[in-house]
Amino acid sequence: MAFQISPGVNVSEVDLTTVIPSILSTSGAFVGNFTWGPAESIKNIDSEIALASNFGKPDTNTAISFFTAASFLAYGNNLKTVRAVGDACYNGISNAGGSSTQIKNEQAFDASYLNQNNANAIGPFVAKYPGALGNSITISLLDAGGTFSTWTVNSIGVSTYFTGAPGTSVQATAAGATNDEMHIIVTDAGGLITGTKNTVLEVWPYLSKASDAVDALGNSNYYKNVLYRSSRYIYAADPVDYANTVATWGQTMSGTTFRTVNGAQTYRLTKGADATPTDANIETAWDLFGNAEETDISLVVTGNASTTVQQYVIDNIANARKDCVAFISPPSASVVNNIGDEADDIITWYGNLNRTSSYVVSDCGWKYTFDKYNNVYRWVPLNGDVAGLCVYTDNIRDPWYSPAGLNRGFVKNVVKLAWNPNKSERDTLYSKGINPVVSIAGSGIVLFGDKTLQDKPSAFDRINVRRLFIVLEKTIARAARYSLFEFNDEFTRAQFVALVTPFLRDVQGRRGIYDFRVVCDNTNNTAEVIDSNRFVGDIYIKPARSINFIQLNFVAVRTGVDFSEVVGRF
Repeated sequence: MAFQISPGVNVSEVDLTTVIPSILSTSGAFVGNFTWGPAESIKNIDSEIALASNFGKPDTNTAISFFTAASFLAYGNNLKTVRAVGDACYNGISNAGGSSTQIKNEQAFDASYLNQNNANAIGPFVAKYPGALGNSITISLLDAGGTFSTWTVNSIGVSTYFTGAPGTSVQATAAGATNDEMHIIVTDAGGLITGTKNTVLEVWPYLSKASDAVDALGNSNYYKNVLYRSSRYIYAADPVDYANTVATWGQTMSGTTFRTVNGAQTYRLTKGADATPTDANIETAWDLFGNAEETDISLVVTGNASTTVQQYVIDNIANARKDCVAFISPPSASVVNNIGDEADDIITWYGNLNRTSSYVVSDCGWKYTFDKYNNVYRWVPLNGDVAGLCVYTDNIRDPWYSPAGLNRGFVKNVVKLAWNPNKSERDTLYSKGINPVVSIAGSGIVLFGDKTLQDKPSAFDRINVRRLFIVLEKTIARAARYSLFEFNDEFTRAQFVALVTPFLRDVQGRRGIYDFRVVCDNTNNTAEVIDSNRFVGDIYIKPARSINFIQLNFVAVRTGVDFSEVVGRF
């Protein structure tokens, strides 16, 4: 407490109620190829509906990525998703004579276009995201220079969309300005977005050309800011009719006579293009998950990644962060229409992968699932499902339970497996740490293994133990941060033990560990440790083990034999 100079009463509070915080163990991470959506930017997705809405419906080129993500979302509702794009994936632009342009995400547009004009490099409008889907978009605009009563979009009068013609806003009038208003309509002229040509996508009434315009709620009503903030399909870049309007559009209201354009303006976006991301593009997207302090993830879904990308994710995400588990699958060529050679080819892939880690889980195949968007069936890797089973296990039990078997290991949305390994083949795979997924007659399709890809025999070669320690390490480490900059004395050490012990006792009660011990005293916090400004807490854990092998002995005995004579002898 502070020293007092004269008599008085000083009141202070000391908070000793710190507890171990809960952590999110069901958050997934995924990088994929999609038709639409922000590129190289993390987007939280909570359902397949949200996946399609944010990243577009699947086509032949993007279906594997889409349905891998959808497979995970069938079990959970937290998938941090990043779209990777090829270098030649371009946005649709409204200047037909302009150069092909790639604007990957909101940050890229903000840096280069939002608050500056670019002399018609891309035109007045640009598709919000890269991809050929942007070429389906048409933008129609009317300001006070056009005749509202005769304005039509797709041969339909627009009076039903607006309450009146654009002119001068009340706010502009008060500031001595004129002609600041405009109406904008965005349509799916090509039908690629909605499936129906000329569908109206967005209607933006009474937007302003003034940079300081605000709406009734105090939000910016400047047309560039509104579209940047709220449109799902376009950005506004240069002023319309650039040469004549650039001097006034984007200026403040005070005394400004905003230039109008001659009649309704219509822009069909062009030059949008798709491009499949390379391994380098995908690795760049994965880098967004590299910093554990910035992004909290637990389950890393790699989808249809090449061996090169799988190695990169293992090395730079899973092994580097040490707070998440990566899920991988063998190439489709190993199991799809590869009858008789599946096990050998998977082992070859495993050898080429050349990685062993307790932070990696591998399955053995691909599933056949229905694509309702295109009315076809697709082959999809199973790593999205295996990661999803961990989410399901967390929701009904805890992270330290195994996600495999007939209680928690059933795979969803599967018509058939590309390959159903037999017992001999399962033995071959399991010896390498590759988990079989099998079809069991009368039961369903089940994850039938819970190994990590660690080749060293230890408790950490099981996924439930690895995930147990991730949970313990993350939660206790977060709580321990509150001991930073305190004194390394008996009080702080006792407080740390009192903080950790109830948490571990709770985990023990929920069958996660058999026993534990917390040591934080002068035996491990020696004078040398204290003098070097360090603090040591040793936490000993006996993890619970999942059952992988069951031996049932049925012994037939004669009628006159007493059971005590034979029990335990076989």
